[in-house]
Amino acid sequence: MLMKRTIAILALGIITGVGLSLGTGVWADRDRSQLATLPTAELRTFTEVFDRIKKNYVEEVDDKTLIENAIRGMLSGLDPHSTYMDESTYKDLREGTKGEFGGLGIQVGMEDGFVKVISPIDDTPAYHAGVKSGDLIIRLDSQPVKGLSLSQAVKLMKGKPGTSILLTIVREGAEKPLKIKVVRDVIKTKSVRSKLYNDHYGYIRITTFQINTASDLLKELKKLRKAATGGKLDGLVLDLRNNPGGVLRGAVNVSDAFLREGLIVYTQGRVDDAEMSYKASPDDQINDAPIVVLVNGGSASASEIVAGALQDHKRAIIMGTPTFGKGSVQSILQLDRTTALKLTTARYFTPAGRSIQAEGIVPDVLLDSVKVTAVDTQFDQIKERDLSGHLSNGSKVNSERKDGKESIKATNLASEDYPLFEALNLLKGLQMVQARAK
Repeated sequence: MLMKRTIAILALGIITGVGLSLGTGVWADRDRSQLATLPTAELRTFTEVFDRIKKNYVEEVDDKTLIENAIRGMLSGLDPHSTYMDESTYKDLREGTKGEFGGLGIQVGMEDGFVKVISPIDDTPAYHAGVKSGDLIIRLDSQPVKGLSLSQAVKLMKGKPGTSILLTIVREGAEKPLKIKVVRDVIKTKSVRSKLYNDHYGYIRITTFQINTASDLLKELKKLRKAATGGKLDGLVLDLRNNPGGVLRGAVNVSDAFLREGLIVYTQGRVDDAEMSYKASPDDQINDAPIVVLVNGGSASASEIVAGALQDHKRAIIMGTPTFGKGSVQSILQLDRTTALKLTTARYFTPAGRSIQAEGIVPDVLLDSVKVTAVDTQFDQIKERDLSGHLSNGSKVNSERKDGKESIKATNLASEDYPLFEALNLLKGLQMVQARAK
């Protein structure tokens, strides 16, 4: 049986869906003919229920609370991503798209009544405390999670920076529940990080898609090119693992950085505003150098747009495990100055017309979750050159004997991050084939 999942961001902050628009309320635009089609019988029932609760509920409830709860219930019955955003939630969302918000630094969802960690955000309190993807949080301090809604659990995890919370976690492979103390902090997420490998191959890690992600990507690429031998990159690893998504424009612009032409993504919905398409501009930031994109089950939404676009255009090799499969589009519809709806308004499709909803992106190269341990190198393997009386090479060109430092580095990387190790190996092969073809 498929388990129903609901995704949210602790301290809200980051949009796990793809926000298409920030619009004003639509209720004032209804004309009389539209109002005439309202379900009067059903609304009469709603009014009756409202009145009964006001008169007979065990405790007095104010009108605002009842109406907001009714709105939340109406939206929660649609899909896991449509929701009502009160003043606090709406403020957190706007702050999160800019890259700063308060909390623990984890993306969470609801699964079988427990809070499931989709991913800890890099360099946040939860990340440094040892919270991992796939962890099930069963208790928050002394409060059992079972029976709480996701929003209630999120509120318990939020708090003033400097205060702590004790998470009781069930982790696959652990014999008993783990207790992890996390100190709350203001989360400042840097969505783009980079590193250079072997003086030729760039590595870009995108943790979330924010408003400035694409411009940050260009800055990091410039730094990598400057540091690379010869001033150019021979290949790039784009790491989208455990990236839950973000704003649509960020994903489009990141894809555009590596494509010269063609469609990036398009959307289809019921209203004209939901029908949108985005095309690439004629500029490749790394001059057609090979790309390997790393993904996993925590790669969702905007991450899947990028992976799908680069895969369909045969611009990159996608490596890892199948992605999350969130292909729906959320629009932020502002109701007044402080509240809004996050409403699913469309589905998005890759350039080849694939809907990723509930399917995800299947990598070109599948990698199982493995752990590589370093080989004992205390005794070197005997080779021909070590044998007494071996023949000389006979070549007039002297070859330098390597001291093995590169192989030691490779072994360390394989044990620390096996998918990245394999991605770099694939890049080397692709670059060799590309060079020979030229």
